[in-house]
Amino acid sequence: MAFEVVEKHRNLVSAVALAAALIAPAAVGAGEVTLKSEDGTVNLVGEFVEFVDNNYVIRTGLGDLRISAARVRCEGESCPEFNVVDADLQFAGSDTVGEGVMPLLLSGYAAFLGAEATVTATDNDGEILAELIGDEGFGDPMGSYLVTSTGSSDAFRTLLSKSAEIGMASRRIRPDEARAPRDNGAGNMIDPAQEHIIAVDSLVVITNPANEVNSLTTEQLRGIYNSEITNWSEVGGNDAPINVYGRPEGSGTRGVFESRLFGDETPTPPANIQIADSNNDMAAMVNNDENAIGFVGYAFQRGAQPVTLVNECGLTTRPDAFSARTEEYPLQRFLYLYNREDNTSETAQDFIDYALSAEADEVIAKAGFIDLGIDRRAMSLEGARGKQLLNPDADPYEGGFMREMMAQMIDFDRLSSTFRFRTGSQRLDPRGLLNLERLANYLEQQPEGTKIMFVGFTDDVGAFDSNRDLSVSRADQVMRTLQDFAGDRLGGVEMATAGFGEIAPVACNSTENGRAINRRVEVWIQASQG
Repeated sequence: MAFEVVEKHRNLVSAVALAAALIAPAAVGAGEVTLKSEDGTVNLVGEFVEFVDNNYVIRTGLGDLRISAARVRCEGESCPEFNVVDADLQFAGSDTVGEGVMPLLLSGYAAFLGAEATVTATDNDGEILAELIGDEGFGDPMGSYLVTSTGSSDAFRTLLSKSAEIGMASRRIRPDEARAPRDNGAGNMIDPAQEHIIAVDSLVVITNPANEVNSLTTEQLRGIYNSEITNWSEVGGNDAPINVYGRPEGSGTRGVFESRLFGDETPTPPANIQIADSNNDMAAMVNNDENAIGFVGYAFQRGAQPVTLVNECGLTTRPDAFSARTEEYPLQRFLYLYNREDNTSETAQDFIDYALSAEADEVIAKAGFIDLGIDRRAMSLEGARGKQLLNPDADPYEGGFMREMMAQMIDFDRLSSTFRFRTGSQRLDPRGLLNLERLANYLEQQPEGTKIMFVGFTDDVGAFDSNRDLSVSRADQVMRTLQDFAGDRLGGVEMATAGFGEIAPVACNSTENGRAINRRVEVWIQASQG
């Protein structure tokens, strides 16, 4: 894959928006100002009150209004004056991505280009500037990259206003967030050319290292964050109040956490919940409070105690790289970059291409996140899956397929590449399409004669035999899709398929999210190979 460094790209719209969104103001007096958005949807007049946390606050007849500076520009003598940070490429959005991934990813990108990156914090909170110098730091400037870290919601606001060229998010864009950019000429925000998964992350529930509680059921965790469980003694700990920590509204980390735990329900958090503005703040607060519980991205545990989660079916999942890559950890999520269709410069596209390539894997792992590479794990009959298949209460007919699966497991390891489908569907989800290229590259490096098996599974909706047929059909489809994608590259790999329907679930079928996780095709590789 070729990457080209292009000349400095900056248009007038970006310059105007940057002056409103990415800098720290000097003090000014009160007076009338007008806040206008680039697309004309916002035109507000009021008395300027203050500029705080990248928001304008103005006083109107409706009261004080807070407007994100990423959405508007300020006109009037009382507008705050800014120290503008100029850059060739602007990123905005999730602090998980901006603070956790981007510094090392930009340094890795520089090294890939034969350059050196100087990454410094600006005078503005949550903002870094990376300057690339060619010839390993001895040559000419190759570009400057400005990263503003707030929350995932700001990724989509800044893309709408064109004040950033790349949005960073720790959750997928919501339909309502995608409609506004689409109507503004940005294109389809979930098109593979505009939505990019760059890493996998596990949200880790953390407690203070002094806390004796190191395991919780998902029901208990829901109870804690829904104000139903308030004392550690209720979950096997000491008689002490549970001090609950959360993230602010609009945080992608909070959105994923609540979505995975509560689905469409709206939780009622404790009245005294304490809000951490970032993953780093959350870890520090929990480490300083023996009765605390919180949640952070995988890379931000900072010595806090990770909590093992047990779901409603008794399945225990620990937050590790394999369970995250297979999407079987209940609080797993993806990290995204987004771009508009109508203003993506070559500079932006080159960076996105690098972030999606195998060259970025080592950098992402070094940052503490989980890259998109392929992991391999032995399938022991002594493990959780083997014990699950040895269920003495299983239906005799289904038990025959369980024994068949156990016989196959002895000779194979499992790869982390896993393909998923919608209910009753044989269409791959977006991650599945991404897995194809990675899997093809991995198998191309295996010895001649390597044997792999595509093994299909379903949820428990429908009759057992119908589900088993569907699981075989899906496995066949994934195998054919890979063969078509790879062409002659995998001629030395022996491929086969199998399907076991609804047996060996990796999540509870009692929830839609659990059923979605169970509708999968796993990839097994002969244990004697590699």
